[in-house]
Amino acid sequence: MARKKESPSQTAGPYVHIGLTPNFTGIRGVYASDLGKETGAAGSDAITLTGTVYDGAGEAVRDCLIEFSQSDGKGSTKLSKVGRKTGKFTGFARVPVNLKTGEFRLKTVKPGMVAGPGGSLQAPHVTAWIVARGVNIGLHTRIYFADEADANAADPVLSLVPKSRRKTLIAEKVAKNRYRIDIRLQGEDETVFFDA
Repeated sequence: MARKKESPSQTAGPYVHIGLTPNFTGIRGVYASDLGKETGAAGSDAITLTGTVYDGAGEAVRDCLIEFSQSDGKGSTKLSKVGRKTGKFTGFARVPVNLKTGEFRLKTVKPGMVAGPGGSLQAPHVTAWIVARGVNIGLHTRIYFADEADANAADPVLSLVPKSRRKTLIAEKVAKNRYRIDIRLQGEDETVFFDA
C-alpha cells in the first residue's frame, strides 16, 4: 500500500477565536459559555497565572489563543468535565489573550505532582498549546513554578532541557497565589517547545 502524504498545516488565521471562543468575539447564541472559559478554581486554592506572548520581533501577539491542561492540586488527572456548572475543577482552560495587550490570565489551582516515566514523579506543571497568526502547527510547552525548585530539579521532562533554556519554562512567583511567565515564540530567549 502506498504511503499517503500528510496534509499541509495551516496557520490559525483570523478565525480561530470565532470557532473556539465565539462569545469572546461577540458572537452570542452559539454556546451559553465558551468551552474552557472557567476551570472551576475557587477559594484559597486558586492561583492566577499571567504572562504575555511575544513574537520574534519582541511585539506582543494580540491574536493568540492558549489552551491549558493540568492535574488538580493533588496530582489527579481524573477531573470534572462540567466545572462551570458544578464548581468542580476541570483542569482545562481555553484562554484568548487580551486583544490590546497580548496578556493572558489563567485562574486555576496549582497542580500537584503527577506520575512520570519509570515510576518517577513530574514536578507541578501546566501544559500549554498555543495558536496564533503565523503559527502553522500549534506549539506545545510546559509551565513550571519557581517555588518548586526541588521538584523541578528531579522532573524527568525538565531534565531533558538544557539548563540554560529551562528558565523559559519557569513561572516566577510575583505575589501570594500569583505567578508570571512570558512566552516568546522565537528569537532570543525563545520558549522551549516540545514535539507532542
